[in-house]
Amino acid sequence: MTRTYDYRHVVTFQDTNVVGNVYFVNLVAWQGACREHFLRDRAPGVLQRLRDELSLVTVSCQCEFLAELFAFDEVLVKMSLVEALHNRLDLRFDYVRVSAGAEELVATGRHRVACMRHDAGQLVAAAIPDELRAAALEYR
Repeated sequence: MTRTYDYRHVVTFQDTNVVGNVYFVNLVAWQGACREHFLRDRAPGVLQRLRDELSLVTVSCQCEFLAELFAFDEVLVKMSLVEALHNRLDLRFDYVRVSAGAEELVATGRHRVACMRHDAGQLVAAAIPDELRAAALEYR
């Protein structure tokens, strides 16, 4: 069984559209929030490097919706590592609605991020920082 880094989100009206369900782009935004909380909690040294020379560039992301979410649903976004290769991390996200102790998978997603560094005004590939690689491998 794959270990996951879990980010808990309670849906608010701000997350919903005029119909009352969660607006689809918010699930993609929660991938970014999950990744950022992961950095804060598991690889804080990378945050300082992001202020200096390092950039984490989202190369691609996707989300497949399986069920609708509504205001005040509690969602657990579970992130795991699919692959760490060269300067790239491929991440998987499972979105689980938690209600009365039961869990329901409501969406799945993928996210690819590339490690880059600034060099003479250009972004060039950079190795995955050791701290980030080690933290990510714990969730494979």
